[in-house]
Amino acid sequence: MSSDIQVIAVDIDGTLLNSDHELTERTEKALRAAMEKGVQVILVTGKTRTSARSIIDKLGLTTPGIFSQGLTVYNGDGSLRYQQVLDPDIIRRVLTFAEDRGFTAVAYSGNQLLMRAEHPVGTLLAQYHEPMPDTIGPLQNILDEMPINKLILYGPEKRIKALRWQLNMQLNGSVTLTQAQIPEMLEVLPPGASKGAALKRLLKDIGVEPKQVLALGDGENDLEMIALAGIGVAVGNADAKLKEAADYVVASNDADGVAEAIERFVLGSPLEQETANSTKPVEAEQKSDSTPTSVDGQSENA
Repeated sequence: MSSDIQVIAVDIDGTLLNSDHELTERTEKALRAAMEKGVQVILVTGKTRTSARSIIDKLGLTTPGIFSQGLTVYNGDGSLRYQQVLDPDIIRRVLTFAEDRGFTAVAYSGNQLLMRAEHPVGTLLAQYHEPMPDTIGPLQNILDEMPINKLILYGPEKRIKALRWQLNMQLNGSVTLTQAQIPEMLEVLPPGASKGAALKRLLKDIGVEPKQVLALGDGENDLEMIALAGIGVAVGNADAKLKEAADYVVASNDADGVAEAIERFVLGSPLEQETANSTKPVEAEQKSDSTPTSVDGQSENA
């Protein structure tokens, strides 16, 4: 099945890359075939643009990309197209509350990561190709000097769940709280921010209708993007809520799910029949046409 897809919007970790953080040969081949047809590939990730440089260079991407959960959008040449930042007063409140309870905070400012002191979470982020955080002492001291796009709060999974509930009650809509597929991390974003909101704005800029988009993801932070797209796809290893919201579910990131979706929805047939038959087929039945909501109860149009 081919379509009028003009944009492939794809999450990186857990979706485009396998568990070894690698772009497989089949997935690369499918992306290149789509690009040869004139389809634009837009990376949409919760990480910085720096983390995606190897993929951008490998594929020769000249399209804009969406980074830091939609808070920074960069042009193909690496220049900043637009960004959203957190209110410094909100950051102070979050830092005070979280750090007093033993959580570790990482601040994202463009392509730079900042921390109070060295911590193993910096090494964890580096495994996802992020730059090592700079240790600068109390983050509160730089809030009037540097724009902060988002905060990551790190701690034990059970305590992160409790922290999310507590911050949601205290801040009452003045931030957006989300999580990727790392349960020990909670992300604090400006209100209304999401990958989907950034993609909606970018599509308007480049003159592409949402119905002409194939979007692929694996986490809660991909919900709004999947809901926006004409064809929203969850990979087989995706969060259960994303699978429920998606139009289709394909094979996992370790079984070339992204390639499977591109071959079916963009190219019209598998590039290599033997390879394609080795993965779970796309679910034949579409999911229900309901609009997903975030954990905090707001739809992607909120």
